[in-house]
Amino acid sequence: MSFIAPMEEEMPILNVQLSGAPDATLAAAVAATLSDLTARILRKDPKVTAVAVSFVPAEQWFVGGEALSAKGRSSFSLDILVVDGTNTKDEKAAYLEAVFAAMSGLLPNLDEESYILVREVKADAYGYGGRTQESRYVEKKLRAA
Repeated sequence: MSFIAPMEEEMPILNVQLSGAPDATLAAAVAATLSDLTARILRKDPKVTAVAVSFVPAEQWFVGGEALSAKGRSSFSLDILVVDGTNTKDEKAAYLEAVFAAMSGLLPNLDEESYILVREVKADAYGYGGRTQESRYVEKKLRAA
């Protein structure tokens, strides 16, 4: 079943990897930026948006067989989970464009080989607080009836 979930019911989880040494200030800036873009473009509630940031040493991140450290570049990988059918193709395309532009401003010499995956999962297989998003959707419909 596909549906457009209201913002207050949609909770994404964002897993982002950044090349380089751990940096709490950068992690906080990335988390805030991604949360804001996710709310504005994908209509997700920032109060229930989770962002996990991890770092991979540039010596251990390879693009085209060469370490980012040798290229003097940085990179990121973002994997975001959202409920299937809650965003349009245009919203997802705008999100990818905005995230890459924002990350270009946060990471020095950003390599174009930085990836963003908007992973859509079924509402009956995804949730928080021990409840699926499908059950939240059905409950809301029943209350409205």
